[in-house]
Amino acid sequence: MMKAILIPLILILAGCDPTPPPHPETGRTLSPAFETQVQALEKARAVEARLMDAAAAQRAQTEGAAPP
Repeated sequence: MMKAILIPLILILAGCDPTPPPHPETGRTLSPAFETQVQALEKARAVEARLMDAAAAQRAQTEGAAPP
């Protein structure tokens, strides 16, 4: 009885690949569960960079303006 359970279990575990394939664009190995989170972080960083550039431009514009 033990062999009937143990042999299929060993075959199933032997068929599993322990390492996921590398990410095609960056070469990172990420599971699909984390891929959406990484994409959201990258989008947030891009938005943050745009906001910081806009703030710097606004700051430069207000500093360059003559006082009334």
